[in-house]
Amino acid sequence: MGIAVAVPVTPLRYAFGICGGILICLAGLIGVAKQVSRRTGKTLRQTARRMIAHDLSIGFVTDGDGKVTFANAPAVDQFGDTQDTSLADVFGMMLANPQTILSQLIAQAGPEGAQTEDIVTRGGHFRLRLLIMREDCQLWWLDDLTAAGQRGDTHLKQPVFPMLTVDPDGHITRMNDGFRRLVGTSLQNIEDVFAELPLRSGQVHGLRGLQGRMDTMVAIIEGKDDTRDIYLLPGVIPAQKPPQLEAGWDALEDLPVPLLKIAKDGALLGSNREARQLLNVTSTEGRSLSDLLRDPGRPINDWLTEALTDYGAHVSQFLHGRGATQDTVVQVTLNTAGTADDQHLIGVLNDVTELKTLEAKFVQSQKMQAIGQLAGGVAHDFNNLLTAISGHCELLLCNNDEHDQNYGDLIQIHQNTNRAASLVGQLLAFSRKQNLQPETIDLRDTLSDLTHLLNRLVGEKVSLTLDHDAKLARIQADKRQLEQVLMNLVVNARDAMDGSGAIQVVTENVKLDTALHRDRATVPAGDYVLVKVIDEGKGIAPDKIGKIFEPFFTTKRIGEGTGLGLSTAYGIVKQTGGYIFVDTEVGNGATFSLYFPSHMNKSEDKRMPEVPTAQPVKTSADGVVLLVEDEAPVRAFASRALRLRGYTVLEADCAEAALEMLEDNDLHVDIFVTDVIMPGLDGPTWVRKALKKRPDTKVVFVSGYPEDAFDDGEPEILGAVFLPKPFSLQSLTETVQNQLLTATKTA
Repeated sequence: MGIAVAVPVTPLRYAFGICGGILICLAGLIGVAKQVSRRTGKTLRQTARRMIAHDLSIGFVTDGDGKVTFANAPAVDQFGDTQDTSLADVFGMMLANPQTILSQLIAQAGPEGAQTEDIVTRGGHFRLRLLIMREDCQLWWLDDLTAAGQRGDTHLKQPVFPMLTVDPDGHITRMNDGFRRLVGTSLQNIEDVFAELPLRSGQVHGLRGLQGRMDTMVAIIEGKDDTRDIYLLPGVIPAQKPPQLEAGWDALEDLPVPLLKIAKDGALLGSNREARQLLNVTSTEGRSLSDLLRDPGRPINDWLTEALTDYGAHVSQFLHGRGATQDTVVQVTLNTAGTADDQHLIGVLNDVTELKTLEAKFVQSQKMQAIGQLAGGVAHDFNNLLTAISGHCELLLCNNDEHDQNYGDLIQIHQNTNRAASLVGQLLAFSRKQNLQPETIDLRDTLSDLTHLLNRLVGEKVSLTLDHDAKLARIQADKRQLEQVLMNLVVNARDAMDGSGAIQVVTENVKLDTALHRDRATVPAGDYVLVKVIDEGKGIAPDKIGKIFEPFFTTKRIGEGTGLGLSTAYGIVKQTGGYIFVDTEVGNGATFSLYFPSHMNKSEDKRMPEVPTAQPVKTSADGVVLLVEDEAPVRAFASRALRLRGYTVLEADCAEAALEMLEDNDLHVDIFVTDVIMPGLDGPTWVRKALKKRPDTKVVFVSGYPEDAFDDGEPEILGAVFLPKPFSLQSLTETVQNQLLTATKTA
């Protein structure tokens, strides 16, 4: 059962006309801005409320869920307080199926359009009008046409403004009576109707009327099949100066899209509120585009010139802000506007700071992944070289004693090869996300082993001092990962001092009687080993402190840091069960404090570890070894080392050659010693094939990659052992001997 809404006829007539004009004008303006990106905020909702606040018709503003967010005075008088009430529930007292009607109107209007529906009920004749400003901002008007219909005012059901429809070529396809009365019926094309083209919705254009030229404001609504409906809006046009809408910027002040009006020389002729807020300025008067945004890799005026010639129009550039907005990235799209005598550009701005930040992080992560893969490959090749160098050096040492002239030089080569192998191990640790392998370690020994490398890293102008507690407790951590943490902290300290100063690394035992609450972390009471890395650098600004442990965040200039050092250190320390804090003051350096749980007082640590009894290496051994290695220098060293111990060695430079040799059933082989990564078949693949016919053969895998790098998803080869490169003569022969002894015991 519907109910009639009684309103005075005369105000209704004027209100309906005014509201219809507003509806058409706004729909036209919104149609123009469809291709412009939209931003959320209060401005659009406030604009919608102002539009209907003083409207004489019943008006509502709803959100995307159909709930009323604002109702004007006539709506409150008619329906009471409807705030946060579904509009369908509000209309439920007058319409039988309000939800269906509202949904149909929304679907017909499209994402940002307007639609009108006449509804006839027992209670009367109503018109429901909809304007969608955005998905979550919809304007609704309810007009009661019952009183107007009873008085014979049926013209209210027809379009009240002069209107014509044109196709994409400008041909007039339809014209209503109001338009015919102004221009006649013989016109065929739009250029015969208007003095200036192209038409712009919301601006004043000259109309060639039957009584001569007349200025009128137009509203354009895009129709189906690329047609356009052009309405003439009533109103008095001041003769002494163009209206504000013709200038454009007063009308666009509240538009929720940042816009700039730019002259040929880059001077800013106008801006709206959203643009000024984005650029963090109160006014753009007297400024140029280059005053607010940095060049896109070339002079801004060159880009503007190309845009004016349509060569670079509609091409976006990503510009960085200046001054207070230097961290802001703005996407600027230029469009030509104006006449030949007053040509200018309209810049549409879009804040893409977050997007470009994510893009930079992604690119940086890809770069670091590539560097990691490169480091892994380089480390593998170096391990092969170091195996050959150290191996042949050991062979020479076997034939020289300490009294020989070259003995000292050979020892130096051997020691430096071992140091190089340690560096390569750190490269491998960087290149892979390895699982932690915790062990009980003494930080004094770890730092002592790192001293030489750290001194090289800090350079000659930076002094590095270590200060240890004489009774320092042990901790449980992955030694290699911990070394990476200490290196990262020392390198950051060096960079903070611009290459000169002093760095202290202090270790001490700390007992916390109560829990330590700091920086949103809680360190439980107990015994800890505290490591401090102290520098004399410039310190860290207070606004950066909360971000320093975030991945890719860095205070260094572009190209000087990846932003991964502290985030990596933080992750390793947390995985170890420790805590990391920073104390800093701008201009007075920084102190990084690392707390690791102490393992000194644990009973299992007090017991001396059992030292396994190593089997003596035989100087003369029996057995046949099939050695498969694609690197000739490594294969040469390994075969000589094994022959020196008495083994019979068969050599193959690839897996295919090894399998071909094993086709001889009369060939006896006791053990396979094979590289893992080789051209063609890899080590595990060919060994699995060979073990099908020789299941009792023992296996030793060797590789310059970590052991977990060749997990091919296949079942593990039982009884196989892994020997990492670079290996020594003794480690190779011990491994082979132990494998063969295992076979003997099993037998």
